[in-house]
Amino acid sequence: MTTATLPPTQQDFSPVTRRQGPRLLTLFAVGLAALLALPVLVVLFNLTAPATDTWHHLASTVLPDYISNSLLLMLGVAFGVIIGGVTTAWITTMCRFPGHRWFEWALLLPMAVPAYVMAYAYTDLLQFAGPVQSLLRELTGWGPREYWFPDVRSLGGAIIMLSLVLYPYVYLLARAAFLEQSDSMLEVARVSGYGPWGTFRKVALPLARPGIVAGTALALMETLADYGTVAYFGVQTFTTGIFRAWFSLGDHMAAAQLSAILLSFVFLVLLIEKLSRRGASFHNASHRKRLRNVYRLRGWRAAVAVMFCVMPLVFGFLLPAGIMLYMALTSGDAQFGARYITLTRNTVTLAAVTAALAVLLALVVGYAGRTSKTPLVRWSNRIAGLGYAVPGAVIAVGVLIPVTRLDHVLAAWIEAATGHAPGLILTGGIAALVYAYLVRFFAVSLQAVDAGLSKITPSMDDAARSLGYGPGATLRHVHAPLLWRSALSAGLLVFVDVMKELPATFVMRPFNFDTLAVQAYNLASDERLAEASTAALTIVVVGLLPLIALSRMILRPEGAQRD
Repeated sequence: MTTATLPPTQQDFSPVTRRQGPRLLTLFAVGLAALLALPVLVVLFNLTAPATDTWHHLASTVLPDYISNSLLLMLGVAFGVIIGGVTTAWITTMCRFPGHRWFEWALLLPMAVPAYVMAYAYTDLLQFAGPVQSLLRELTGWGPREYWFPDVRSLGGAIIMLSLVLYPYVYLLARAAFLEQSDSMLEVARVSGYGPWGTFRKVALPLARPGIVAGTALALMETLADYGTVAYFGVQTFTTGIFRAWFSLGDHMAAAQLSAILLSFVFLVLLIEKLSRRGASFHNASHRKRLRNVYRLRGWRAAVAVMFCVMPLVFGFLLPAGIMLYMALTSGDAQFGARYITLTRNTVTLAAVTAALAVLLALVVGYAGRTSKTPLVRWSNRIAGLGYAVPGAVIAVGVLIPVTRLDHVLAAWIEAATGHAPGLILTGGIAALVYAYLVRFFAVSLQAVDAGLSKITPSMDDAARSLGYGPGATLRHVHAPLLWRSALSAGLLVFVDVMKELPATFVMRPFNFDTLAVQAYNLASDERLAEASTAALTIVVVGLLPLIALSRMILRPEGAQRD
């Protein structure tokens, strides 16, 4: 006769402990949200500080340029990403033509190219001494002052660079919205006499509006966060002003006040995105979501569809990547040896540590939202995810101000206790920089983990509780094994984002601690584009492989028909 034994975790989680588990998770979620929101609160608090002489100087000279250039940049990028993203999303969703399966995921490849890398590539291609203008002079016999050629290093050039890199945000969400539209809706449109253009304009586009607006909002937030492109092109925006106030003028208060104004632009974008969805319902009540009645294109129509898909892929990925590859192979970085290995190690270390911490914290916070449905936890999770909407330069300013003060307090306390001056503990190493990355990219990992948790039936939690498992054991033994795909996706996304991040890294990196992004920017700023190509190409290659894998999983929904 055998006796039943309780699971080992029954001994570890008494009823009191199981009741305390959700409370501890709630406290952890609230505490983490407060920690991640601290840099933003610090920046906003500086709005109440008295204006300095530097601020008065900036307000009377360059602040109008910051505002106008930022607004024009946003308007131009919004137009570019909507045209490029919606057009390619509709063509790849509703049309069948040679290569459409390949274009479905290949159109996301420009996301692997940072905007500042694309700026370096096109500058080398289109500058006066570049191959395009040199060939033009050879063919026409024109002299240097006998023709006009558009200047890529301008506001218009920055709009084009950012549009080519950021249109995949709109493409991804618009295509997902088009895929969700059932055949019955499109059949009704056809019976009503609408052709392909009428169906798109009157039916599909209004239903996809929330996804298009959300994708455009993401692109605009990345536009406001950009520093490498606008700085290299000489376009004065808020991010360049923040760096100028911090480094050139040495006024941290003015930098924080500029950051607060930039943050108001971000909040304005979020408000517009929210208001655009108010009072409108976009529900699909049909159970037929698989698109069978697609347009099969042949002849010149197929050629036009291929052209629309090829253009953003060529100009957004193949051409700049090819230019960087050519420069890296023909010239490249002269310090490719030990110096380059150090740069790669620094970059990978920062990206790996941040990705691991982001996934671990997201698992705990996401599970806290699952076990506790209180408004406190729900709002804490939202606050913890707001950092993705905040530019890296703003986060860097918001982190450095309190962390630097804490560093000096800790140093003084340790010196008083031990008689030895330890130096700067947090800002002297990578701890403060990793903290800034977590503030910036925690939302990426939290969203992926939440999506994975939503697919796990609540009955598994009930079964775990009936076996005596507490919250911690349930997360460790039940949910974690089921979430490995979501966790891996979250880690890869954060890893790639940290690899590309320039503003926060440039401001907060420790002394004599450079990354591939900083190396590429420094060399390009010195007009050493050929040497910058090695670091830039490495960033692209590292971000390319996980992007291809993730895009193929995201863009092919379960049960989708393969034609």
